[in-house]
Amino acid sequence: MPTITLTAGTIDYTDTGGDGPTLVLLHGVNMDASLWRRVVDELGPGVRCVCPTLPLGSHRRPMQRPELVTHRGVAALVGELIEALDLRDVTLVANDWGGVQFLVADGPTDRLAGMALVACEAFDNFPPGKPGKAIAMSARVPALVWLSMQLQRFGWFRRAPGGWGWMSKRPIPTEVLDAWFRPAQQDAAIRRDLRTFALSTPSRNELRAMTARLASFDRPVLVVWAPEDKLMPRAHGPRLAALFPRGRLVEIDDSYTLVPQDQPRRLAAELTRFVTTEVAGPPR
Repeated sequence: MPTITLTAGTIDYTDTGGDGPTLVLLHGVNMDASLWRRVVDELGPGVRCVCPTLPLGSHRRPMQRPELVTHRGVAALVGELIEALDLRDVTLVANDWGGVQFLVADGPTDRLAGMALVACEAFDNFPPGKPGKAIAMSARVPALVWLSMQLQRFGWFRRAPGGWGWMSKRPIPTEVLDAWFRPAQQDAAIRRDLRTFALSTPSRNELRAMTARLASFDRPVLVVWAPEDKLMPRAHGPRLAALFPRGRLVEIDDSYTLVPQDQPRRLAAELTRFVTTEVAGPPR
């Protein structure tokens, strides 16, 4: 797997290459780039997919500047990655983690052609629901972060209601979850990065200011929401789409928050249509 060294540290990423439309696909806390594995397969060779593993608790290399592992810092890291790889006309795709909205709100956005927000944090839902708030609370005590990561070794804990059992409607393969949780289970420096991020939850004033600035993003935006999602309020989907001058809402049934896991084929079809007809098409 290729790596790239950025200001905060070195991260892994995958890149399918090619000359097609470029998607940069982003995951949430305690996940890595493999969240998008099935969507990437469905998209096929006609789309270039760049999938970084962000320093959100499942990364393999501790950050050299852990103080930068905040919502705004990780959003800036995404922008730095795009520039370092010299990607242009990029469509950002984010699931679960909503902090990438800071990149769009704060800029620069000259390399972005569009954005897809898939069942993600928005408005005041940072962190989302009980699982996200539990991580944020446990982050105040290092021992609790260690304990919560060790409990993730057990299937009953992973699928418990109110926790990861609310993230996906269908079980995530054991080997995938093992890979997601192993770094924070084994490495105190990874847990340090996770704690830093969890403790950086933006204030309500910051979130309101960020939301207000999103309306200045005048490129196409696809908002994909799951009506059965237990963590991202259904009302946030249409409300988020309405923020953007060129926003559009699509709802995908039979899914929870991790739409790339529950409905990869449907999501890939919506992304393909979006980048080929709206992002690559003439402006409205």
